[in-house]
Amino acid sequence: MSIVFSGQAGQGLQTLEALLTRMLKRSGYNVFSYSEFMSRIRGGNNSTQVRVSSRRVSAYTRRIDLFVPLHEDAMERFHDRITQETVILGDRAFIEERYLDGHHPVLEVPINEIARGKGGAVYANTVLLGILAGLFYVDRGLMHDEIRMILSGLGEDRLQKNLDASDEGYERSKKLLKPGQAAVSIERTEEVRDEVLTDGINAVGLGGLAGGCTFVSSYPMSPSTGVLVFYTKKAASSGVVVEQAEDEISAVNMAIGSWYAGGRALVTTSGGGYALMVEGLSLAGCIESPLVIHLGQRPGPATGLPTRTEQADLQFALYSGHGEFPRAILAPGTHEQGFSHTWHAFYLADKYQAPVFILTDQFFLERRYNVPDLDMSKVYDQRFIVQTRADYRRYALTESGVSPRGIPGFGEGRVRADSDEHDEDGFITEDFSTRTAMVNKRLKKLSGLRKEVLPPQLFGPKDYRNLVVCWGSSLHAVQEGLDMLGRDDTAILHYSQVYPLAEVTAEYLERAHKKIVVESNATAQFARLVRSETGIGFDGAILKYSGLPLMPEDVCEGLNEKLGKKESTHGRV
Repeated sequence: MSIVFSGQAGQGLQTLEALLTRMLKRSGYNVFSYSEFMSRIRGGNNSTQVRVSSRRVSAYTRRIDLFVPLHEDAMERFHDRITQETVILGDRAFIEERYLDGHHPVLEVPINEIARGKGGAVYANTVLLGILAGLFYVDRGLMHDEIRMILSGLGEDRLQKNLDASDEGYERSKKLLKPGQAAVSIERTEEVRDEVLTDGINAVGLGGLAGGCTFVSSYPMSPSTGVLVFYTKKAASSGVVVEQAEDEISAVNMAIGSWYAGGRALVTTSGGGYALMVEGLSLAGCIESPLVIHLGQRPGPATGLPTRTEQADLQFALYSGHGEFPRAILAPGTHEQGFSHTWHAFYLADKYQAPVFILTDQFFLERRYNVPDLDMSKVYDQRFIVQTRADYRRYALTESGVSPRGIPGFGEGRVRADSDEHDEDGFITEDFSTRTAMVNKRLKKLSGLRKEVLPPQLFGPKDYRNLVVCWGSSLHAVQEGLDMLGRDDTAILHYSQVYPLAEVTAEYLERAHKKIVVESNATAQFARLVRSETGIGFDGAILKYSGLPLMPEDVCEGLNEKLGKKESTHGRV
């Protein structure tokens, strides 16, 4: 069941989302939620979709089964998604006349009037929470527990008013249905009750802690700010030093300084902020400093759509920086990967002394759903710092291109770093043969990075005729879209590391009769990368760059158009 709330900034939709998803998950339902919002403090029109299911759901959908308008203009942006099967619930004053024609199912509930009777319009959300709790057969005591936990900071008087408002909504839910009519019939799963309900922000943040992160520097910029806030809240308990820098230039240089001194640093930013970090990125490349960059993508150019989502910074992350030096780019598609790939980024950066990107986007960071658990079995505590001797050479030429990395004060040797080209000891040089040797040394690291590439995952038949390729946060929408299409001749190949590109890529692509790429950008950036690395092009692309997340319906309709009729062993059917 897909529920959409539409209201204004400042109406408390995020609190309602948190209360409802936690309450439903603890009741045994699989849940997913995502909020799309305008870049303003108050007003405008924001919406939150909550999906409730007997199976795991992790994608934002076009379909709306229950729509709840919470202000006068709440329905304006949803006419293309509200159908005659959509149940509209709420105050009559907020329901547009076109939906009161008798052809649309409407459940009129004076939510604001009830809220004012309980102390004010501010309690409308808890009235609505109570109504939904009743419709989904949620235990009233469980509902009260969640309200007490989420709203405990309001004080006893306001907390009690919220509890009373939710009780009134709970009672009202019984009057919405005809005698003998069931409310909501969705199968519950006992194990879901104890699962982890999390968003991408927490997944990345926890992955950094698992990877040994000790320092975080950032200048706030949506959608990456949530990761900075995560570490700020965890600083005291984890020992991580968190610095809100005066700008992104300072942030990236602080992180490089932390790595130089033996720390394990993360910078978190978005496209416009990363633009200011590029000179620092090249500094890391030259002095061979580890660096982990979390880049939360959003639509550009310039300020673009600052609170929306897109996958349009792949080429920027890949080609930014002056000069040539190695890097790795991870693009987790699931929250489990958000956790595992972030600690893996610290491992790669430390081992190969190179920048590593964690490429997410606004949709990945803000969406919430339940997962069984985060796998700690693969987390390992590895450090690659050496104790220096008196004859230590920071940039010693090696077969792998990776030189022993010392830190000041740990051993007898001197640890030199210079942004000019340098010799093995770290002294400035303009010797041409040394320059050539140093460039070759740095680029050799790509061989090691390629050996540790996280391979793409194949979903579906191994003897596929068609192959749908996607990366990062698009995975769940593509999976559900292909399920809707119902084709057993088509498989999905998902990349959670986009650079270096896995060597098996060409083999997968060559086996397919038709190859379709799915991306949330306008120029098929990953398809261009694949073609440049393998020489293989795609037969079609499904691209979305409106600022809204990719939906299963987008994928289903796009594949239906591009794949044509299914081939059978007896000819075309």
